[in-house]
Amino acid sequence: MSLKLRLTVLNFLQYYIWGAWLLTIGTWWFQTLHWSGTSFGAIFSTMGIASLFMPSLAGIVADKWINAERVHGLFHILGAVVLLAIPRASDPQQMFWVVLLYMCFYMPTIALSIAVAFNALKREGMDVVSTYPPIRVWGTVGFIAGTWTTSLFGFKASATQFEVAAAASLLLGLYAFTLPKCPPKLDAAHSRSLVDRLGLTSFALFRDRNMAVFFVFTMLLGAALQLTNAYGDAFLSDFVKVPAYANLLTVKYSTIIVSISQFSETAFILTIPFFMKRFGIKAVMTMSMLAWVLRFGLFAFGNPDPLGGLWMVVLSCIVYGMAFDFFNISGQLFVESQADPKIRASAQGLFMLMTNGVGAVLGSLAAGFVIDHFFTNHACNDAVLICKDWHGIWLAFAGYALVMAVLFVPLFRHRHNVVAAHAVPTH
Repeated sequence: MSLKLRLTVLNFLQYYIWGAWLLTIGTWWFQTLHWSGTSFGAIFSTMGIASLFMPSLAGIVADKWINAERVHGLFHILGAVVLLAIPRASDPQQMFWVVLLYMCFYMPTIALSIAVAFNALKREGMDVVSTYPPIRVWGTVGFIAGTWTTSLFGFKASATQFEVAAAASLLLGLYAFTLPKCPPKLDAAHSRSLVDRLGLTSFALFRDRNMAVFFVFTMLLGAALQLTNAYGDAFLSDFVKVPAYANLLTVKYSTIIVSISQFSETAFILTIPFFMKRFGIKAVMTMSMLAWVLRFGLFAFGNPDPLGGLWMVVLSCIVYGMAFDFFNISGQLFVESQADPKIRASAQGLFMLMTNGVGAVLGSLAAGFVIDHFFTNHACNDAVLICKDWHGIWLAFAGYALVMAVLFVPLFRHRHNVVAAHAVPTH
């Protein structure tokens, strides 16, 4: 098996695990367990909490003591065990701790998989910038395959989705031990302080006003991402309680409809170099915020009826590609171009901390609280009726994104240099 194929399998399984349950846990939570939105917000915040510290700690272990591919494999094997324990939690509080434990195993493996792939490609003398993206895109394909598996086999409202994810996690855990070795770089590890390895030196970027504004808004955009991940499929699945929509394939297989978002994501990635060079980060980030307004606004007025509002749901999923890529991938490129070469790795870690860490935590907790207290009828029988005001929920989220855009334009004063932009890497 060629190196590229081996790394393709790694990326496919890495995101298949996530896709098997990430978009459908909300459906299982609200339709099967009938637990509260506030509690669900806490569950979804575990991703952010784990991202605050686990990737750095795992990186230190891989830098100093154990091969990265072995740490990666061990975490996935342990993660498989915890995935099987998730459905056995008896209440939201217990569920929170079990899911948090799983996230502590899963979130570091994203960075570890990248480290393993980069190390293997460089060792073979391959150009990472041109070789890795076609390999990484199979991660998105894996995510889509995971969501389709859960949807087509009818697992999205059942605990079986976690068993599917656990099987894939165990498979990847064992497979990881066969990957090219990525040993500790002892000299580099010992020459850097703990502060460096934790990425704390990158906080010096906050001294620059524009960079401080940029990181604050990436945090707010990271919160928006959690809203769509947590509630997109739960929204469409709720239509099963409406007789006029209950038997529609778009309701039964709503996860497949939502997965259009990931197809769109793969397409918009290819447009980023053009938009970054032509318009600059300020325009691109503003486009992302306006795309989030459309994403949520179209959900507010859409429905699963092919003869009615389905086109708005599909268009919302297409817009997602711009909403996500234009802040996430473009943000990484901007940080790469602005940070001192000595702290670029730490700066990327700070970007992930603000989006997947702080932003994810705040977005999940705030959304759960707002939905539970302002958009849920607690006197309603949630087992047979739609008790959430989805129209109001999505409009509130759209308003949040619009306020971001309105504030970002005057506050972020970075000026685009067309000539210098050609120096921005396109990976």
